[in-house]
Amino acid sequence: MHRKSIKGAAFLAAAIAASLTPAAAIADSGEYFERVATYPVYQNHPDGAAATTAAEISTVSADGNTLIYSDALSRSIGFLDISDPAQPQGLGLLGLHQLGSAEDEPTSVAAYGQYVFVVVNTSASYSDPSGRVDVVRIADRTLVHSFDLPGQPDSIAISADGAYAGIAIENERDEDAGDGGLPQAPAGSIAIMDLDGAEPAGWTLREVPLSAGTRTAPVALPMLEGAGLDTPQDPEPEYVSINAANQLAVTLQENNGVVLIDLAEGKITSAFGTGAVDLEGIDTEKDGVLDPSGSLSQIPREPDAISWLGEGYLATANEGDWKGGSRGFSIFDAATGKVVWDAGNSFEQLALSHGLYPEHRSGKKGVEPEGQAIAEFDGVDYGFVASERGNFVAVYDLSDPSAPRFVQVLPTTNGPEGILPIPERNLLAISSETDEGEVRSTVALYSFGANEAQFPQLSSDDADPVPFGALSGLSANPADDSRLFAVSDNAYAPRIYTLRTEGGMVESSMQVTGASLELDLEGIAARAEGGFWAAHEGETGAENLLVRIDSAGAVQEEIALPGVDQLGKHGLEGVAVHASGAQEEVVFALQRELPGEDFVRVGRYLPHTGQFNWYGYQLEAAEDGAWNGLSEITALPDGTYAVIERDNLAGPEAKRKAVYQFALPAGSEREVPLVGKELAVDVLPVLRETNGWTQEKLEGLAVAGGQVHVVTDNDAVDEASGETVFANLGAAAELFDLAAPTPAPEEEPEDKPSAEPAPSENSEAKSGKDAEESGQRHAPQPSAPIDPQAISDIDRQAKPDKDLAETGARSLWLIPVGAVIALLGAAAAIKSARTRMK
Repeated sequence: MHRKSIKGAAFLAAAIAASLTPAAAIADSGEYFERVATYPVYQNHPDGAAATTAAEISTVSADGNTLIYSDALSRSIGFLDISDPAQPQGLGLLGLHQLGSAEDEPTSVAAYGQYVFVVVNTSASYSDPSGRVDVVRIADRTLVHSFDLPGQPDSIAISADGAYAGIAIENERDEDAGDGGLPQAPAGSIAIMDLDGAEPAGWTLREVPLSAGTRTAPVALPMLEGAGLDTPQDPEPEYVSINAANQLAVTLQENNGVVLIDLAEGKITSAFGTGAVDLEGIDTEKDGVLDPSGSLSQIPREPDAISWLGEGYLATANEGDWKGGSRGFSIFDAATGKVVWDAGNSFEQLALSHGLYPEHRSGKKGVEPEGQAIAEFDGVDYGFVASERGNFVAVYDLSDPSAPRFVQVLPTTNGPEGILPIPERNLLAISSETDEGEVRSTVALYSFGANEAQFPQLSSDDADPVPFGALSGLSANPADDSRLFAVSDNAYAPRIYTLRTEGGMVESSMQVTGASLELDLEGIAARAEGGFWAAHEGETGAENLLVRIDSAGAVQEEIALPGVDQLGKHGLEGVAVHASGAQEEVVFALQRELPGEDFVRVGRYLPHTGQFNWYGYQLEAAEDGAWNGLSEITALPDGTYAVIERDNLAGPEAKRKAVYQFALPAGSEREVPLVGKELAVDVLPVLRETNGWTQEKLEGLAVAGGQVHVVTDNDAVDEASGETVFANLGAAAELFDLAAPTPAPEEEPEDKPSAEPAPSENSEAKSGKDAEESGQRHAPQPSAPIDPQAISDIDRQAKPDKDLAETGARSLWLIPVGAVIALLGAAAAIKSARTRMK
């Protein structure tokens, strides 16, 4: 096939620039944050990708150029050069064995002038907690001074005037002791460092107890007991924040309360309980269904992170623990403890509408808002609230504390923990602590001042979300060029979604019903006469099915494939359909090779006769330790096909995410004829355009309105970042050779073992009419071997006449004869448009 300008660098650059479907209207100019880099912190570790390492809490040097993060997994402190935010550079690690012991664990960091405070847990056990603060000079990473702490520390905050540092001494509970609840001695407290003078040796430390009694038998303070806290004798402080008046606020997460302390006096000034909420419109059951129709009553907020908003308000991220968690965030009047505003279900609905809801956590704490920060950018107070399980940070304009205005969602990698605004450089840094599988721990950098949001590329209405995720296949809508259909795999109960391409909106979804087994739908193709063909990937080869579904979502037919019994997993991954009625062809793709074969199979099924044909598609060589496979197939207007060929790699390791074009051969002496393929477009640059974690599962491909669309499967936000990429790759006429290409002559592969023919290369089932009436799954009956002449006859029936192709109405043969006349005007328009493009 002759390639067009897709091979030109200028066209590729334009395709990338235009690839991302806009998904948010421009609001106030310049108020958006835009991701400029995602740095995997294993690149900062001497062991590289083999390292167990993570960035948890981060801080930044006084000049804003060196980011420092705590790494509890590798017992280290990491340093990054962010002077160029788009190209962060690793500066290496400082191991805690160089400061004290290799068993020490960093819990937090905070930069102060030329130093960084490293907060360290040195506890021998839960019942014998201890810790220290190491003062390290940033320039040469030398230890300047250490301060012993009265227990196990968690967070640290430094006052704006540089006079004080406040440290939460948590003395956390042992979750495996008894029922894992409180009380568990010893009780926690607050440590205050008085930073008098320039030399750390002259600084002092004092403690503010949050309980009375003894270390082994703590007693509740009257002020805390009067605040109605859960277990006031064991306050267990979590997170601290200091305002301009040097008031420290600390959350008592398990106690569902907040305590305020005057740092100069070292005294508790007030305490209040953070109360409970009633939640409606949330998903409360882990059942594989995105169903926000549940409710919870009187759920304790149990705040984790806390931030001052000015001097009079406090905002909390209400993560919860084993007793509660309100799945949102709240703003309190600091003087009275009264709720000024509460997110209710809106934070969770953001996750649902952006395809970031972790359904597997529905029975627990849902999205788990944990990290939080507030900072002023361009004169506006912005709040940042992180969803630990949904892998995102929501941004709010907090100009009116009683009515926060949602601005945007920022996608992150797994477990966003540290939220670090750097307003003097118009930057935001987010460190994500989870380091597992294909998604590694990262530090992501976002620049403030963009005119529009770069995420989401696909979403639904925030106020009335259509929950979605795990999109595994796309299809054009024959009745509407501005709409697509999508399907989800078995991460959720199967549903068919309707997407609007303009604005990247998920408009509706429909449940698939009536199947004889639990469906794992990996591909979908809308039929011209209504309804769909779908591809069910079985756990074994014999369980792979083509599934016919009517327009109401009801399964009408389940058809087994011949000759794939030896296939393990990696079965059906895509399905396409050509023509209609007696001419209808269903073409489908397996993901991986059958045992003993060096190609992956593409099949063709003729519903009217029940005939199957097999073809071979040779994959590109994969990277060492990885594999390549097919993950989608779609029909092109001229009778050829496009497939997604991808590897199973993600992030910086991803190498192949591409779309290829091929035609089914008209005949061959081989039992399984090989197709000739040609690269249409490399999608990797598009997946990397927004500077995030490169998604592994490029799984959806469709052509609608002359445009080529792709979508990624977000794995239901389960051990995956959850970000869905929905992109327009450009015009099909530019990406593909649509001049009815003639299949290239086959060449026998050199030095490759000959493939053994699979059983039943040609099979027949019941007629389409009989199958529809029966509505039952049936296995095709064996028939004679493939007749190359028969294949050639079928191809001649299915392909347009050469003269017709040259008129610009190449695809009219797909349409029932009765509709041809009605579409002649559209065909002329297509011809005219193509003429202009040439």
